[in-house]
Amino acid sequence: MRTLLRTLGRTGVLQIDSVNVLQRAHYMPLFSRMGPYDTSLLTRAAEQRPRRLVEYWAHEAAYMPVELWPLMQHRMATAETKAWGGPRRIAREQPDLVQWVLEEVRERGPVSARDVEGDVERTTDHWGWNWSAAKQALEYLFFAGRVTVAGRGPAFERLYDVPERVLPPAVLAAPAPAPEEAARQLVERAARSHGVATVQCLRDYFRMDVAPTRQAVAELVEDGTLLPVQVEGWRRPAYLHRDARLPRRVDAAALLSPFDPVVWERSRAEALFGFRYRIEIYVPAAKRVHGYYVLPFLLGDTLVARVDLKADRAAGVLVVQGSFAEHDAPASTAEALAGELAVLAVWLGLERVEVRPRGDLAASLDAAVRALGGRGPLQVCR
Repeated sequence: MRTLLRTLGRTGVLQIDSVNVLQRAHYMPLFSRMGPYDTSLLTRAAEQRPRRLVEYWAHEAAYMPVELWPLMQHRMATAETKAWGGPRRIAREQPDLVQWVLEEVRERGPVSARDVEGDVERTTDHWGWNWSAAKQALEYLFFAGRVTVAGRGPAFERLYDVPERVLPPAVLAAPAPAPEEAARQLVERAARSHGVATVQCLRDYFRMDVAPTRQAVAELVEDGTLLPVQVEGWRRPAYLHRDARLPRRVDAAALLSPFDPVVWERSRAEALFGFRYRIEIYVPAAKRVHGYYVLPFLLGDTLVARVDLKADRAAGVLVVQGSFAEHDAPASTAEALAGELAVLAVWLGLERVEVRPRGDLAASLDAAVRALGGRGPLQVCR
C-alpha cells in the first residue's frame, strides 16, 4: 500500500474509463510503474477505511487523493454553470427532483443510479420524472460535491453516497482555500508530476481554466517553485519544477495505457517524444490506422512502439492485434516489448501471448514472444 500511495503521489490522479478490452484504465498506470501489483490494493484505497482515494472530476473522471477534496470545492461551487449539459439543465429546470434524489441518497446510500431510477419510475404519476432525469440529477450532485462515490458495483456502476459517510472527518473539516490558492496548489502538483511542462500541460493536468493557471504559474515562478527553461524543439515557454530530478540515464520499459498521464495530453507526447498519438476507439474499424486499444511502449526515455492489445479472457490469451515500430526504434525493441507483454499477460491471469501478423513489428515481436515461450503457459517473474 505504501508503494501504491507513493506511486500515486507521482501521478497525482488516476483517470477512470469504462473500456475493459484489456484492463480498466485506472489500474494500468500503476502497473506501468510498479509492475504486476495486487489490484485489490487500489480497491481498498478507494473503497475501504481508511479511505485514501476518492472519485471526482479531477482530470476527467478520476481517482484522486482524498486531500484534494478541499482544493476541488471551488470547482464544485461552479456546478450551476460548468456541469455538463444534461445535469445542469435538470438542476435548473427540476430543482425539486435534485433535492429528492439527494434525500434518497442520504437516506439509503450507497445507491446506484438504477436504485434511484426504480423509485422515480414507480412514482411517475406523481412526479412526472423518468429514469434518465434521476441519473442526471445524481451526476449534477456529484459535480457539485453534494454526493460522492462510495465504490463501484458489479457492472462498474457508481455507488453514490453523501460525503460525510465516505470521506475522513479531517478532510471534511479542512477549510476550502480561495480559488486562487487552490489553483496555485493544483498547478504545483501538476508540475511535480510532469517535471517539465508548458502552461498548456499544467492546465490540462487538472483541467483548469487558462487565466487562473497562468496566474498560478507566474506566482510559482516568482517564489522559485517553477524555473523557466527552454526545451529544444518547443515553441512555447516551459517550466521545470525545482525538485525535478535529472537522471543520468533512464532504464524504463513500460506499456502505457491510452489514459496514462505521460500521453494523455497528445500535443505534449508529440513535443516530448515525436510520437503522434490518437485514440481510435470511436473511429470506424475500416478507418483505424493502428487499432482499437493501442498502448505506447516506452523504452529508455523514448516511445519506440505501439501495440493494439486485447485480453481474450475466455481463451486465456493476450492478443496483440497489431504491432508497430517507431522510425527510431532500437534493435532491442521487439525483445524488450515481448518481455513486458509476458509480464502483462501473467498479471491479467492469461496463459499466453499471441501476436497477429499486422504491423511492421509483428514478425520480430512474434519471434521474440516465441523465444520466451509465449505460445505456451507463461511463468514470468519481475
